[in-house]
Amino acid sequence: MSETKVFLLPDLGEGLTEAELVNWLVAVGDEIRVDQPIAEVETAKSMVEVPSPYAGTVAVLHGEPGQTLDVGKPLISVTPIGSPNSVVEPVENKPVETPVVELAETTSVETAADTYREEEKAGSGNVLIGYGTPGGHGVARRTRPRKASAAGTSVIEPVRPAIEPVEIPEAEKTADDLLILRTRVPGKLGAVISPLVRRMARDHGVDLGELQGSGASGLIMRKDVEAAIAPAPATEPHRALAVEPVETRRSVVDRGSVAEHVESGAETDSRTGLGITARTPVRGVRKAVAANMTRSRSEIPEATVWVDVDATALVEMRAALKKADPHNTPGLLAFIARFVTAGLKKYPALNTRIVTREDSAGGESQEIVSFDGVNLGFAAQTDRGLMVPSVRNADKMSARELDAEIRRLTAVVREGKATPSELGSGTFTLNNYGVFGVDGSAAIINHPEVGILGLGRIIDRPWVVNGGLAVRKVTELTLTFDHRVCDGGTAGGFLRYVADAIENPGSVFADF
Repeated sequence: MSETKVFLLPDLGEGLTEAELVNWLVAVGDEIRVDQPIAEVETAKSMVEVPSPYAGTVAVLHGEPGQTLDVGKPLISVTPIGSPNSVVEPVENKPVETPVVELAETTSVETAADTYREEEKAGSGNVLIGYGTPGGHGVARRTRPRKASAAGTSVIEPVRPAIEPVEIPEAEKTADDLLILRTRVPGKLGAVISPLVRRMARDHGVDLGELQGSGASGLIMRKDVEAAIAPAPATEPHRALAVEPVETRRSVVDRGSVAEHVESGAETDSRTGLGITARTPVRGVRKAVAANMTRSRSEIPEATVWVDVDATALVEMRAALKKADPHNTPGLLAFIARFVTAGLKKYPALNTRIVTREDSAGGESQEIVSFDGVNLGFAAQTDRGLMVPSVRNADKMSARELDAEIRRLTAVVREGKATPSELGSGTFTLNNYGVFGVDGSAAIINHPEVGILGLGRIIDRPWVVNGGLAVRKVTELTLTFDHRVCDGGTAGGFLRYVADAIENPGSVFADF
């Protein structure tokens, strides 16, 4: 007899142990195929669609949009087509006991997930970090055999779902059921499946039946409802900042961080005596950034050097190139990235990483690891916060190639589709904070790298040229470096090299 198969949330790579469930792309009762995307999840690094390794009928969805799920925990249960259990009545508001094939007694989520991946190699041709296609190596590990019945067959033990259902009033449930039926596309998922989206529409009088969803298979997303909601009333004169209700307000620093509205006067901060207006969870990208920056400041003895640079020649050179070829001229950041990679070849100590290893005596020792090539990270501001994708093998690229890759990666991270390798493989970072209208910044090193170069805005300033004053295009370069890998002489030499290249760009562009 065919058994209901339970797909566990796979390891999403880079040591990540959890992910936020953003949207279900299927509904209970839908028939799905192998490798069909079933859910959209967001980790601290990227947004990914999770494909199913099984074909069959969706039996149980283990979680609600907005919830954080642990790697190795049940994500979806699928009943093979033709099984006596393939017809499933969706029960949304009562606890459901989900049949799960017992794996083994393990001491951690990671071990269970690893065992699962080894046992379930057949079927999927899609590779998501942590699980994937047949043909892998290794043997499934068990610490004890399956329990057996009297007939010698394996026993399926029921377990409670990882997510406890929330009790919903009957009237509200009925209204939701009618809404789903009205917006459902035959043979596909319901056009609106998120309880949060349905509640938002209900609270603001939005008719979901009249909306055209922008998601997969016509899925109605939060942004579709927000676009249909009338503008909020003007803020009251005595309020400096209006905090929108939780259903409509999302934090600008992280797609998943929703500010919890606090009624005026309902809560007072004990230290300041001021009223609290909102509480925003630190999670997702913001949580990862906070942890990385804290670790950088606590572990790295950093120092900063800076210099003002006359960028007139570079600006004029780019203007001339753009006039000759308006559609194929790199941006200024690509030119400077080219100078940075050339500078790192000349001063390789800044293109390294410090690692701690166990020595032969059982103690710990540090060593500096050097690389054959440069993966140049660059800071990109997104609605999910600051992201640092990296251009792999940037030292082998021309300015035009760098420009194309920088534009591609910027688009990818802003869509939330960057992979962990695109976000975590950098060896040095370039940060153009001049786009924010500022001149300088003592940036925090992107751990575990050892250096970050900042570029301020390029503005007209008085500058001495051949003994006289002239108006020139001037910018400020700021280098923050790990003092463990080099001293001020190396850092100053690298910074001066990049500055000289900006002031005399023709000397570096032999490949352009």
